[in-house]
Amino acid sequence: MTFALAGFLTGIIGGLFGVGGGEIFIPLLIYVFGFSQHQAQGTSLAILLPPIGLLAALWYYRAGHVDFAVAGLLALGFFFGASIGAVVATKIEGHILRKVFGAFLFLVSLHMMLGRHGR
Repeated sequence: MTFALAGFLTGIIGGLFGVGGGEIFIPLLIYVFGFSQHQAQGTSLAILLPPIGLLAALWYYRAGHVDFAVAGLLALGFFFGASIGAVVATKIEGHILRKVFGAFLFLVSLHMMLGRHGR
């Protein structure tokens, strides 16, 4: 249930900012759930399997870096959350949304560079 909720919240952010799950799922899986960078990337790609990330996810899977159960729950939450994020984003003025989006990416990048890593 925690992963489905994480997918839902990530969907809201993705729908709000129009970003792919990688910008959100990878830091989330590393810093909140303790995944390694490889596991986070492989699992994030598995969310996008049909058909976008299929070949890349297959390589990660062969290397043992995909958790399909987690990917399925995150995808389920993301499916519904993205719709909410999109509704909110369409109600925010463009210049404000751009600044909030930039701040979000900046904070994530700082955490990725300076924060503690997962497994």
